[in-house]
Amino acid sequence: MDLAFDRRHIWHPYTSTLTPLTCYPVVSAEGVFIELENGEKLVDGMSSWWSAIHGYNHPHLNNAAHNQIDKMSHIMFGGITHAPAINLCKKLLNLAPDNLEHVFLADSGSVAVEVSLKMALQYWHAKGETRPKFLTLRDGYHGDTFAAMSVTDPDNSMHSLYKGFLPEHIFAQSPTSGYWHEWNPQDLDDFRHKIEAHHNEIAAVILEPIVQGAGGMRIYHPNFLKGVRELCDEYGLLLILDEIATGFGRTGKMFACEHAEIQPDILCVGKALTGGYMTLSATLASKEVADTVCGGEAGCFMHGPTFMGNPLACAVATASMELLEANDWKEQTRQIEAAFSELLPKLKNHELVADVRWLGAIGVVESTKSVNMEKIQAHFVEHGVWIRPFGKLIYMMPPFISQREHIENLIGAVENALEIPECFA
Repeated sequence: MDLAFDRRHIWHPYTSTLTPLTCYPVVSAEGVFIELENGEKLVDGMSSWWSAIHGYNHPHLNNAAHNQIDKMSHIMFGGITHAPAINLCKKLLNLAPDNLEHVFLADSGSVAVEVSLKMALQYWHAKGETRPKFLTLRDGYHGDTFAAMSVTDPDNSMHSLYKGFLPEHIFAQSPTSGYWHEWNPQDLDDFRHKIEAHHNEIAAVILEPIVQGAGGMRIYHPNFLKGVRELCDEYGLLLILDEIATGFGRTGKMFACEHAEIQPDILCVGKALTGGYMTLSATLASKEVADTVCGGEAGCFMHGPTFMGNPLACAVATASMELLEANDWKEQTRQIEAAFSELLPKLKNHELVADVRWLGAIGVVESTKSVNMEKIQAHFVEHGVWIRPFGKLIYMMPPFISQREHIENLIGAVENALEIPECFA
């Protein structure tokens, strides 16, 4: 594999062309293992950025891809429909909160968020109102496209350098009550004050339910989400839930909003939708939202990606939904959570550990110092695991099929890294 060419010419995510980081050449992946060019196999702790929930090279997903590609890999979705899209949307609506009736298929998680924001803006335009603002939380993350960046924390995120160019929205303080801790009702005070002061200009509230992902891997109390739903109802605001990272079983519930027993008006999903095989996302809306949008001046929803409803992706996503319908994920994530709950607290007394937390198939070690990415990545590979930290967060989101020994390997590698000063800045 020509790694020299890669280092000179290929720009990897969030890396510098001036000081490119080492990239590890992968030749195949099977189950929970990633195989490197030298034959070494790594236990995957990332599910390829949280998407490969069923593991790699899954026969059911493979068969779906093979069967569909012989028929058609793509066809435009304007004026045309096909069985893979219909079958997928049936399964999505069967799994999603039952108030959601309409599915808009999109390209990626960021685009699903863009679609949700446009839906909310068109909703109010159809009602004869201009509501240009969104209310969201500090420490949130919603994607790398421009509208998605605008509702991502403007100061403490990867997107702070775009401040001044992006639209400025309204940010409330994130809840401080952790999922497993006692609920503090004062967590809702700032959010309530922001709604009281700005509700006439807010198109929608958008947030990540229960788990704030790339903004800090914070896992908050369900009562906060319940309170947000009640405030949205009180002031007649739409609630958009970004379940791109949390959807499809990752938190131990099919969707994280189920922890709070609430339903959104608009729901964004992606990542695990195809089991990590290819890019696809969806934005689901209630009938009231969809009909209001389409009853406005435009007479339709004004969005239409070229690869919307891609039949190859839809076929694989349908197969992924079939695996979820078998309900094995419930016991799988329960076992992963049990391992995290037993093993992670043992790290908490280390001087480099600020906090540990977990929920479902999510485990987080927050360090007191930022990691040295080059050093800690090499350490993890040397110890036979693949974990990709960022900032002060060493987090694990393994495939659901991971066994106890795999979780032990992941946490053992983290524990070893804490003893190596060079792994931290």
